[in-house]
Amino acid sequence: MKEQLIVKNLPFIKILPAWAQELSYKYCSKTANLYIIHGNIRDFLPHKMNEGEFNFVKIQDYVSEVLFGNRDIIAFWDRSSGVSFCTPDMQKDYVKAMRERLPDASDDELFSSDPTVALRTLERYFLLNIPQKKRIVLIVDYAETVVPAGEVAKLDDADRYCFVTLNRWSHDPVFTKGDVSVILLSENLADLNPRVVASPSTIKVEIPMPDEPVRSSFLRFLDGKGTLLLDKGLAPDAVGSITSGLNLVNLNRLAAESWQEDKPISMDYLKAKKREIIESEAGGLLEFLDTEHDLSYVSGHEFVRKRFRHAARALKQGRLDVLPMGYLIAGPVGTGKSFMVSAFAGEIGVPMVKFKNFRSKWQGVTESNLEKVLAILKAMAPVAVMIDEADAFLGDRDQDGDSGTSNRIFAQLASFMGNTEYRGRIIWFLITCRPDLLPIDLKRQGRAEEHLALFYPEGEAEKEALFDVLVRKLDMQIRKFPVGELLRRFKHEFSGADLEAVLIRAKLKAAMDGRSFVTREDLEETMADFVPPAYPHEIELQNLVAVLECTSKEMVPKRFQNLDRTRLVKDIQELKSLLGER
Repeated sequence: MKEQLIVKNLPFIKILPAWAQELSYKYCSKTANLYIIHGNIRDFLPHKMNEGEFNFVKIQDYVSEVLFGNRDIIAFWDRSSGVSFCTPDMQKDYVKAMRERLPDASDDELFSSDPTVALRTLERYFLLNIPQKKRIVLIVDYAETVVPAGEVAKLDDADRYCFVTLNRWSHDPVFTKGDVSVILLSENLADLNPRVVASPSTIKVEIPMPDEPVRSSFLRFLDGKGTLLLDKGLAPDAVGSITSGLNLVNLNRLAAESWQEDKPISMDYLKAKKREIIESEAGGLLEFLDTEHDLSYVSGHEFVRKRFRHAARALKQGRLDVLPMGYLIAGPVGTGKSFMVSAFAGEIGVPMVKFKNFRSKWQGVTESNLEKVLAILKAMAPVAVMIDEADAFLGDRDQDGDSGTSNRIFAQLASFMGNTEYRGRIIWFLITCRPDLLPIDLKRQGRAEEHLALFYPEGEAEKEALFDVLVRKLDMQIRKFPVGELLRRFKHEFSGADLEAVLIRAKLKAAMDGRSFVTREDLEETMADFVPPAYPHEIELQNLVAVLECTSKEMVPKRFQNLDRTRLVKDIQELKSLLGER
């Protein structure tokens, strides 16, 4: 039975979507036989049936009935179901023709799930019908199991047979003139053999995630059926506007779970479910970050905060054209780089996700993981993306030892980051204490355009301001006293992380004494005992490379502002030599 939903009275999409138009144009040009449809292929796809009536169907039905509804022969094949046909009459014709040609063939052979048997049998059937001017379409699902990624020499016999057969079909003039089209379905291009994907005779078409109008229309349909349980004041269109990143199958699941739980969809429910669904779809490759704080919780770093507030204002005004493609946030350890970025996300009210390790030891899996993550980011926009320890996480295009995987990953990510179509919609934050190790390709204009740096607080006023902000962030109850006097007494070069550690220790001491408030004595004792980690050469190197990376002199601490750039580079080289770096 076909998996489909019939939708009535929905005034949307009166023409084919862009991806379907592209496929139609390519087909009508009659220059190719082999097509790869990838992306959001497991979703419901909408198309208009009659006036005011729409049909939501799966990809196989959409391709066969909507795009190729007038074909004479439409066959399906995958490794599980074997050979099947669009209609019973087509299947009867197939069985009759093949029985005449192969009288001893069993049903297992004619409908085999073995690719070496199925493709050979189907090719014979196609060649029988080409002289009769019949138009033929073969749809191969889960194509990654037929022509998997990997070097041809390492494929098994069955995979090599499929690789050669599909490549031969893709440029066979008999197939081209005979109107035979082979469509491969796969979610990720990276899962397929790169020689098939890169072939000039292969047409690649991506199905995107549904946009806001489609999501809203689908939700209105569910609401009309009475299966969408919404909180008071929340309309289907409002839900459609804030469910970017979810496809129609996800929305159907969300509505069904809400209905079964008898729990109306509220903003909090929607936020939790959206997060759960997207993290599940990403396979653990993306992590949502909670952004409970805004920039008012950041002390010091006035220049950086000012830049971020200007960016937040531009976002709220819809001026995406004036925003940088991304930010490089540098500075020594403990300066609150990650917190600053999460506070900015809280300021603008967009979701923030963090890249998790998408690399795998298995060939082809890393590329597939990244392709999946980037597709989700496109669908989620607007979204902020944090990559912590970017110098170690991203690698560069000169890495070797992994069959070129790192080079391909780097090129794929750099290309995506530089796509101006996503300016202001996908905001990148590359965080590192060693920006000198980050490849120039990612730091250049057009990618991480704005280079900002955070430094340790200087002077009593900055340290006192940091103290006050941390007390508020940690929700501490503290007896008032002149904290500046205490900070002058213990002349540590506190980073934000160091001072936060001191406050937490003081809070713990008060709790162990059965008190809910922290006293001067608690802090005095804790500061007297605290020994900040001492990495003087490493910290100085991190300071200097951050200064060198700054794109504005105003954000550089006074003690570094008058340094000659040549002298700065020389000092960096000497510190690297001292630390055993090249």
